[in-house]
Amino acid sequence: MSELTRIPAPDGLAPAAQYSHVVLGTGTFVAISGQLALDEDGKLVGEGDPAAQAHQVFENLRRCLTAAGATFDDVVKLTYFVTDVAHLPAIRAARAAHIPDDRLPAASAVQVAALVRPEFLMEVEAFAVTAG
Repeated sequence: MSELTRIPAPDGLAPAAQYSHVVLGTGTFVAISGQLALDEDGKLVGEGDPAAQAHQVFENLRRCLTAAGATFDDVVKLTYFVTDVAHLPAIRAARAAHIPDDRLPAASAVQVAALVRPEFLMEVEAFAVTAG
C-alpha cells in the first residue's frame, strides 16, 4: 500500500461530506477503466436496480484493483457516471462497503444522457497509487 495523504478541506473550502477534496501520494499510478454492472460472463447484473448494479460495479473495481496489486485503500479518485443522480445513494452505499469514511478518495459525479447500453444505470472509474 502506498502512503497517501487525504485533505478533506483545504483552507478556504467547506469540508466535503462524501469525498476528500485532495488526495496525494507517491508510487505507481494505476488507472481503472469505467466499470459496468457486468458479471464474469458479461451478463448484466441488476437490470433496473441501482443497488444491485452499484454492488457489481464495486466488485468489478475490486477485481481490477487486485489485478494491479492494489486495494481500495490505494484509490485516490473515483468518477461516477450516472444516468440519474437519484442513483448516487446506491453508489455511496456500495462504496461504503469497500471504503471507510476516513479513507475517502477524491470524487466526481456526472449525470449523463446515456451509457454504452440503455440498461446500464452507472459506470465508475478509479485511479489509484500503489507503493510499487
